[in-house]
Amino acid sequence: MDSVRKIIFYKHYFTSFYVEQTEAVRKKINQVLMLVKTQQQIPVKFFRQIESVKGLYEIRIESMSDIYRVFCCFDKGNLVVLFNGFQKKSQKTPKEQIERGEQLMKEYFNNQR
Repeated sequence: MDSVRKIIFYKHYFTSFYVEQTEAVRKKINQVLMLVKTQQQIPVKFFRQIESVKGLYEIRIESMSDIYRVFCCFDKGNLVVLFNGFQKKSQKTPKEQIERGEQLMKEYFNNQR
């Protein structure tokens, strides 16, 4: 399947989150990342913009009854930059996690200058 987007990791944040997960969760993360890479239109079930932070998106992963989120942004059109990931334990995405994603996104773009 051809890639529509390229995915990169900003520093170690996503990788640190990923290696802590079980094999089943990593498999599900890989499936969702493949959707992000290959689908022109990514279903909202898997990918959504954070309304309170311009340019910040969340990749949405469900494995069994557990919910995970990975923050990301777009750069140079088709480049998706992954930031922090976490297991979601409440209905709303925790404000501190959104702030962390926003901070990493700002840091990434400042380093690109």
